[in-house]
Amino acid sequence: MDIKEYFTRISYRGSYNKMDLATLTDIFQHHIRAVPFENLSIHCGESIELDLEATYNKIVRKKRGGWCMENNYLLSWVLKTLGYDVTLLGSKVYVPEYDAYADEIDHLLLKVVLDGKSYIVDGGFGMAYQIWQPMELISGMDQPQTPGVFRFLEESEVWYLEKVKRKQWVPNQSVSTSHNVEKEVCRRVYLFTLQPRDIEEFRTCNAHLQTAPDSLFVTKSICSLQTADGIRALVGWKLTEIKYNYKDNMDLVEIRILADEEIEKTLKEKFNITLNKKFVPINTSRLSLF
Repeated sequence: MDIKEYFTRISYRGSYNKMDLATLTDIFQHHIRAVPFENLSIHCGESIELDLEATYNKIVRKKRGGWCMENNYLLSWVLKTLGYDVTLLGSKVYVPEYDAYADEIDHLLLKVVLDGKSYIVDGGFGMAYQIWQPMELISGMDQPQTPGVFRFLEESEVWYLEKVKRKQWVPNQSVSTSHNVEKEVCRRVYLFTLQPRDIEEFRTCNAHLQTAPDSLFVTKSICSLQTADGIRALVGWKLTEIKYNYKDNMDLVEIRILADEEIEKTLKEKFNITLNKKFVPINTSRLSLF
């Protein structure tokens, strides 16, 4: 595993000899714009391994993406290699349809301490709730970013991440978003504590999410990538492209349903992904990702 090979993969050409917030942010943004959040392995008959070298080969050498435990595990290696103070944390993701957080930890994120301040670095949430900058760990402070306003709230040593949403303009209403999305003003994203975690603690979760019949990742094939001004996502056969803040406090949401024969070409052109095995799209869950 070679840090320069990783930088080539994410097209990062900046300096990395200084450990500061600007460098951390720059590397982070290159990562989320080059490496998709995706679970396509599940729908190609491949298993997702929680092994750093396997993840490196998949993302860096095979130019694939990954889900949180792959993206953030790789990012932790990158940042530690560069000398950053990195801690693995575990979170429980909020499920809006059930108005509840997951029962068990189902998401891996990173805490980075820099110049005495703690930041949350999460390059593996994907979709429209992907943060674009490291977030300072301060409760109750709005932290505006291009995707929207994010903030942490802390209560009894439990931290909550939420995102204030903009209005959405969806020109093609016939394939519009889910029933409750338009009414949502603020979305809870996940909760977490600052208890340090070891990667071994995620093995059960990693196996469960790719095998349980009711797992979001089993019932939906997902591939999303952050762009310079928004996000694109392929969920099942639905291609969604969002341009953030297209006009005053409004995001432009363009949706198209693809034919089977368009899927492979779209993955290559929109996400720079080429799959080696037969991919079977699926979208049977009603859970909203936007």
